Amino acid sequence: MKFSLWLPANLPWRDLRAAATHAAGAVSGPGRWRGLWLEDHFMDNTDEPNDGERGECLTQLTALAATVPDVRIGSLVLGNTYRHPAVVAKQAAAISDIADGRFVLGVGAGWQENEHRAFGLEFGDVPSRIRWFREALQVWTSLRDSAHDGRGFADFEGERYRLEHASLNPKPHPTLPILIGGKGEKVMPKLVARYADEWNLWSTPDVFAEKDRIFTAALEKEGRESSSLWRTTQAVVFFDDAAKATALNAKGRPAIGGSAPEIVDTMGAYAEAGVDEFIFPLPSVTDVAQLNDLGDRFLAEVAALVP
Repeated sequence: MKFSLWLPANLPWRDLRAAATHAAGAVSGPGRWRGLWLEDHFMDNTDEPNDGERGECLTQLTALAATVPDVRIGSLVLGNTYRHPAVVAKQAAAISDIADGRFVLGVGAGWQENEHRAFGLEFGDVPSRIRWFREALQVWTSLRDSAHDGRGFADFEGERYRLEHASLNPKPHPTLPILIGGKGEKVMPKLVARYADEWNLWSTPDVFAEKDRIFTAALEKEGRESSSLWRTTQAVVFFDDAAKATALNAKGRPAIGGSAPEIVDTMGAYAEAGVDEFIFPLPSVTDVAQLNDLGDRFLAEVAALVP
């Protein structure tokens, strides 16, 4: 199993760069972070007034691509409703080039209503957002693939989006992967099976095992090998406090906790359920020293001990 770190998006650039640089250089035994991730939101999902600091995901990732070496970087995940997918494809191609292939385009259908209202973005209902997301996936994959398969241009005519002889030039790195974040059991497995290189959801091991059974069946129906999809997940981690994890799980937020050996055992359960990569989330930690300490502890006491 591999491990990555989910960094806070509300840090000033100097602090974000410091935390990312520390993480990229952190090594514990045979293990290290495979990647660094940032969320894509314009504001917190809390009651008004809501004016906390919040960075713009693609801008921050571009800066990380240029300044932090060796690790993958990715969006977890871009809300499709925030930007036109063809513009996102151009941005992703540029970041992929800057990062020399280390960038992962993580995308989702969008869900946070308050930021749509605050920033004047059309929210739509769930079926609409899913339809728009399906079209966006067609836009992203057709632009990416046409840049390397000899066509050079892509055309598309959908309900919401349209391309007319559009191209990505400069080209993205040939290995630019698309990650889909989602856990719905009706439409999302089909979208993942058709368009995704990687798949992500919040989960505990038992939840992941059940979801993976459904998504693997969709892969088989699409004619894909199960191993062609990289599976990632995350949960809130409470060192030395299993009770907090239990309480948060009861509220519907996936969480794990306990002593370091117990968390190592939980990682084994994730691996047995089919997880390829666990993403350690620290999106609410704003003190860089604490962020570094927690990340280092996870690497040394958990990641380094997981086969």
